[in-house]
Amino acid sequence: MTTLPVARHFVAKKAMFSFLGASFRIFGTDGSLQYFIKQKAFKLKEELNVFADEGQTQKRLTIKARQVFDVSATYDVTDVVTGESVGACRRQGLKSILRDSWEVVDASGGLLGTCKEDSMFMALLRRFIFKQWLPERFTVADPAGNALGTIRQRFNPFQLAYDVSFDGQNNASLDPRLGIALVVLLLAIEGRQQ
Repeated sequence: MTTLPVARHFVAKKAMFSFLGASFRIFGTDGSLQYFIKQKAFKLKEELNVFADEGQTQKRLTIKARQVFDVSATYDVTDVVTGESVGACRRQGLKSILRDSWEVVDASGGLLGTCKEDSMFMALLRRFIFKQWLPERFTVADPAGNALGTIRQRFNPFQLAYDVSFDGQNNASLDPRLGIALVVLLLAIEGRQQ
């Protein structure tokens, strides 16, 4: 059972300036802060902590890389409140060089869904010509290819921000904690390309 209340629509933003590690915020559609995420600096293994408050007193999730360096890195998601292993988000390393691609798996490794950048053509334009001037769009789908949601980058060359919508018909198959983890990883890992 999930202990993390998550709306179907939210906005995720990377802080413009950070001291000793990156930080991210997830806002409800009304602009209220839902979650504050802190990425630990100088860690050999990537680690991100999701808090219910900006004071970092109410930790909810931990997102942690399994290995120090891996092009196809897997990030385990743990619910800190229950101690439950929720699942993982796995970057498709070689595929992600030209077009960002992720897999979302449950705690036993079963595939729950994928998250892919909109198209190879658009991805290549972003990487080699337009850089931050052409916003990214990701589609989250279940293993059968049914849409679970979209993650759309806002046009803003100064701050990375995503409008997130998990409105798909089958979105009950994707634990909302994994949805949050996926968006955080896109901000943290794919956001480095900006």
